Amino acid sequence: MSPDKKLRSSDWFGKSGKDGFIYRAWMKNQGFPPDEFEGKPVIGICNTWSELTPCNAHFRELAESVKRGIWEAGGLPLEFPVMSLGETLIRPTAMLYRNLASMDVEESIRANPLDGVVLMCGCDKTTPALVMGACSVDIPAIVVSGGPMLTGKFRGEDIGTTDVWRFAAEHKVGDLSTEAFREAEGAMCRSAGHCAVMGTASTMASMAESLGISLPGNAAIPAVDARRKVLAHRSGRRIVEMVEKDLTLSEILSREAFLNAIKINAAIGGSTNFIVHLTAIARRIGVPLALEDFDTYGSQVPLLVNLKPSGEYHMEDFYYAGGLPAVICELQDHLSQEPVTANGKTLVDNNRDAPCYDRDVIASIEEPFQREAGITVVRGNLCPDGAVIKTSAASQELLRHRGPAVVFETIEDYHARVDDPELEVTPDSVLVLKHVGPRGYPGMAEVGNMTLPKKILRQGVDDMVRISDGRMSGTAYGTAFLHVSPESYAGGTLALVENGDMIEVDVENKRLHLEVSEQELQRRRTQWNPPPHDYERGYVRLYIDHVQQAHLGADMDFLAGGSGSAVRRESH
Repeated sequence: MSPDKKLRSSDWFGKSGKDGFIYRAWMKNQGFPPDEFEGKPVIGICNTWSELTPCNAHFRELAESVKRGIWEAGGLPLEFPVMSLGETLIRPTAMLYRNLASMDVEESIRANPLDGVVLMCGCDKTTPALVMGACSVDIPAIVVSGGPMLTGKFRGEDIGTTDVWRFAAEHKVGDLSTEAFREAEGAMCRSAGHCAVMGTASTMASMAESLGISLPGNAAIPAVDARRKVLAHRSGRRIVEMVEKDLTLSEILSREAFLNAIKINAAIGGSTNFIVHLTAIARRIGVPLALEDFDTYGSQVPLLVNLKPSGEYHMEDFYYAGGLPAVICELQDHLSQEPVTANGKTLVDNNRDAPCYDRDVIASIEEPFQREAGITVVRGNLCPDGAVIKTSAASQELLRHRGPAVVFETIEDYHARVDDPELEVTPDSVLVLKHVGPRGYPGMAEVGNMTLPKKILRQGVDDMVRISDGRMSGTAYGTAFLHVSPESYAGGTLALVENGDMIEVDVENKRLHLEVSEQELQRRRTQWNPPPHDYERGYVRLYIDHVQQAHLGADMDFLAGGSGSAVRRESH
């Protein structure tokens, strides 16, 4: 820390008189000796532990490792809770509350005597929420992810979250008994941690490492591996050093760091949710990032990682094969060497000689698993502000396709009719789901990878073209066009699609086109009204009124940028 810059916490604990007395006296009821308040950096541990968030249920123990590192480096660790978002239980979707959690994080950091913060992230939305909130305050911060769970084991087979969709489809048509279905349920999640595949949680942990806001190796160490605790301990040490050097998030998160993350995400076959979250983070820290950047810098990057849902293996295998450092090593000639990372070195310097131990899991850049496998951005009259598709998880024969629309007006309409034997649908049809975007759901739920109609599954078909303004689980797969913008609830063209309309998809030429004349679309638009919402109060009302479209990160319009770390009013 520069000699002319004082610790932020000294505005609380360094005060004399009544105010200083109050700040220190009440803290001392926890047994802190007086010298803990004499010029030591105060480090907040922002903990998303919750028994309602199974992915993060081991965080109380992991936080103890962080604390040991902070004490060891001469800091004062103070743990605090924030809203925790678990994908599996929270309704209607955790994405609805990402922005609320980010506000909780931002205000908790700003309002308290913290010089730096350790962000304990795990389940999908906890990582972007914590990073977004911390960016808006911009004090030194470091991410510690919770790590993936061990690979599931079921009847001699390795399984993970991706297999849920397969098991559900097999159970639907009677190929998997209810007894076996329940047996698989008990065999999949056999340790602490988040999803064992390259879903959104692992993508977010990889994002933190590739942005440089975590220590090297953060992405893939299994949750129950002792080395996860070692990384947490070292992160506790490092955050104290970051405070001393005044290494803030804005010093790390340059545009070049974001472009590095886009390239790495393509190489690992990361989730499409990466786009929404990275865009929101960029807008909080003030870095220009457009939807085209994901295409320009990511769509031509080869797929180097053979992980489900795009491949065969699991996160545990990825770690043993060398993890994200081995991928970064392969990509080093394609990455910017300018951005500094949390440990003070560049991303390339950290990983220049990282070894790979298994080429079945991590390919070389000379012999990748796919030559071009990043997330592709498509446009057309159906999505003038863009839509995305994860080509590595799609069926190659469907990347160029033309078929009639089978339209579901809402998610309730979909559930009511998808398995109706009378549904007019063929394998060539294009399934269209409306009103599941940021405002329409609300919350932009992970329903874009619609399960196929039962009558189609019984024909042995396992993929169809699907289009929606919603998202897809990072653990899912299929030829799904997602994040259609503007969304249908906002009056986008998607709202005007009718059964039987022909839709053309051409991923190579980045085109998604509704074969309906502009005159006919205008006629339909005059007769269209958005479905009514019954949210009249509270946070959800605020969300609907202020959430931005997917191509802008689905953040609230009033949350772009940040207010910094200053507290404008004294408390006493």
